[in-house]
Amino acid sequence: MTFRAALRRLLHGEVLPDGFTGRLEPDERVLAVARTTDGAHLVVTSWGLWLPPAGSDPADGPRRVGWHLVSRAVWRNGALAVVEAVEEDEIPAGEGTEGHGPPAVLLADLPARRFRLADAGHLPEAVHARVEGSVRSRHHRELPGGGAWFVQRKVPGRDGTVLQVRPDAGTDRAVVVQVAADVARALGRGPLGAE
Repeated sequence: MTFRAALRRLLHGEVLPDGFTGRLEPDERVLAVARTTDGAHLVVTSWGLWLPPAGSDPADGPRRVGWHLVSRAVWRNGALAVVEAVEEDEIPAGEGTEGHGPPAVLLADLPARRFRLADAGHLPEAVHARVEGSVRSRHHRELPGGGAWFVQRKVPGRDGTVLQVRPDAGTDRAVVVQVAADVARALGRGPLGAE
C-alpha cells in the first residue's frame, strides 16, 4: 500500500475497489473491503453489505443488503456465509387502541450465499459488529406448529426501529400475523414504539 493510499484510508476509511459500480448514499461510509477468490469484492458500509451479482452476468453489478435484512452471517474456514431476508408482507398493528403504531414486517430467509475470501482482513468482524449492532431486541415465542422470532432492528438511514417477524418452518401463518399485529400495537403504545 502506498503512503497516499494509507493516508486516505486513515482519514476517510476504506477505499472502494477498482471497478466497483455500486452507488453509495452520500453519508454511507466504507468500513471494510475484501476480495473473493473469484475476483469479486464484498464491501461493508455503514448502510449494509454490498454483494457481488448472484448470476453470471457481471453487468448486474453489486447489490447492497441493508443490515436489517442480514439474518445471519457466519465466518468459517475462510468463507463468509450470508443469509439475506426478504420482506414478504407488512402486518398492520392490531385494532382496538388509539395510535396503532408502525406495522410489523414478515420476513423469509433466502438460501445462504457463500463467499470464499482471498484476504478477509477485518471484514468478518465488521460484518458481525454491524449485524449485531442493528438488533435492538429479539425474542422467540412459541406458537401453534412452531414459533417465531420477533426482532426489533435499526434500519440504516432511518430513525427508529422496525419490528421484524421471522416464523419457524411449519408455524401457522394466521397465528403469526395476529400475534405480530398485537405486538406491533403494543410497541406503538409503549416506549419502544416511540424510538
